[in-house]
Amino acid sequence: MLREDVVFGPIKSRRLGWSLGINLLPTKGKICNFDCIYCECGWNADGKNDTHLPTISEVRGALEDKLETILLNGTKVDSITFSGDGEPTLNPCFAQIIEDALKLRDIYTPLSKVSVLTNATRLSDDAVFEALRKVDAPILKLDAPTNELARKINRVLPSYDVGEVVKGMKRFEGDFILQTMFLKSADFDSLSHDVLDGWMGIVRELKPKLIMAYTIARPTPEKGLQAYSKEEIHKGLEPLISEGFNIQINA
Repeated sequence: MLREDVVFGPIKSRRLGWSLGINLLPTKGKICNFDCIYCECGWNADGKNDTHLPTISEVRGALEDKLETILLNGTKVDSITFSGDGEPTLNPCFAQIIEDALKLRDIYTPLSKVSVLTNATRLSDDAVFEALRKVDAPILKLDAPTNELARKINRVLPSYDVGEVVKGMKRFEGDFILQTMFLKSADFDSLSHDVLDGWMGIVRELKPKLIMAYTIARPTPEKGLQAYSKEEIHKGLEPLISEGFNIQINA
């Protein structure tokens, strides 16, 4: 399901409440350096041949128009959320667009958070990192504790390295939200002992202020994937819960 507008919603989000989405990628295509087997936008190759990335002025104009309407109508917005048809930090104007979004939020909906859903692959870019530090909720993805599993779940590029991603996450000194998808297939099980042990070791290193643990809730491009129940995820994460980690489970 591709987003057809630069700014869309608000829609009800399991994790963020009433969310006003911002799509910094093509509205008729998908650009991402992941190709996740569970992505609700489908496979990268399925998108139409649209490579136009919204410009600073296009995003600013669309967001201000939407926020003006929201203010007039008294519509609830819990989060202004950068998500969309791929990885938002791949837009070369990402940092400036974040600055504009923060300013417009302060004018129109000062109680709303600004959130970014990112796969955390571009944290070595200082402009991207500094922009993410400024938002209320930098939500960084880590679905797999090993490169091998990341290739299965996220279909990452050959250059992807979990160690480098974790190194980038450490720059936040715990002031970020970690997001992890738990699921299983014939090839892997996210709640298996080995996978959980490796993932929890990374969590203990990073000490994020919040962990968003979730599972499949929509149709997936890969067939045969299975979701977990909230109870199954809770049981798997009990060691971290007992250690005092703040964990939000959506299933």
